[in-house]
Amino acid sequence: PVLIQGETGTGKELVARAIHHHSSRSTGNFVPVDCAAISETVIESELFGHMKGAFTDAVSDRAGRFQAADGGTLFLDEIGNLPAPLQTRLLRVLESREVLPLGSDQSVSIDVRLISATNQPLEDLVAEGQFRKDLLYRINTIEIVLPPLRERKEDIPLLAEFFLARFRPPGQETHLSGNMLDTLLQYD
Repeated sequence: PVLIQGETGTGKELVARAIHHHSSRSTGNFVPVDCAAISETVIESELFGHMKGAFTDAVSDRAGRFQAADGGTLFLDEIGNLPAPLQTRLLRVLESREVLPLGSDQSVSIDVRLISATNQPLEDLVAEGQFRKDLLYRINTIEIVLPPLRERKEDIPLLAEFFLARFRPPGQETHLSGNMLDTLLQYD
């Protein structure tokens, strides 16, 4: 498991995709889940799946994101927003390598690489009792801290040239003026 920490906009998902792309799991699915964007009432079904009749709107069986990522990578973005009861279930899944869909009595084996990301200091959330210490230990085998662009200004000219080359009309030569580059370098 990999934990990527950094401010919003530092490229955590790009790093996760690069890890997946350059791994032995690159032929499997890369399944991103934004834990902050899915409501607390739905996220359990999204992650673990459900059986028909498990709840009012469960009109058919549905595989969860863990099953969709089987053989590949599951990317849990903003994992610090995961509700406490789901942290417990997630820990169980990581330990057993099995998911139990809602409404089922049969576990499903999974083989998933987990990459998590957060813009919150999880150690602080642990100290405040909002994040499980044992889950942090389990997801933080490899930690990558992404500094914001204002702390790595040497990347700005490279990024600017990349985007100019990518979006310039075919056959046109466009370059960044010295004044424009200075403006970008001075902006926090």
